[in-house]
Amino acid sequence: MVNAKEELLVHIDNREVEYVKIAFKGAHRLKIEGILDNVLDALDFVYDDGYGAQELYGVIWYADGSWSERAEYDGAEWWRHVVRPDKNNPV
Repeated sequence: MVNAKEELLVHIDNREVEYVKIAFKGAHRLKIEGILDNVLDALDFVYDDGYGAQELYGVIWYADGSWSERAEYDGAEWWRHVVRPDKNNPV
């Protein structure tokens, strides 16, 4: 069990957030979006991030052009930070 607000804040760390869009499909259905300060109170709830059906979906956009998205495998879920590849240094 994890608190959605605390999980988000730990994941964000010190990155500058531009916009957040989150949907919760667990017991308390929720769709929320906006600047970080406007969504935090609504995310102050506990949910099961372990095995089972995914409950939290969303995207966080950062000022540096990167973003975070929800990842899921076999029912376990987490935030994943994604950085746009450098076109001058392809993989």
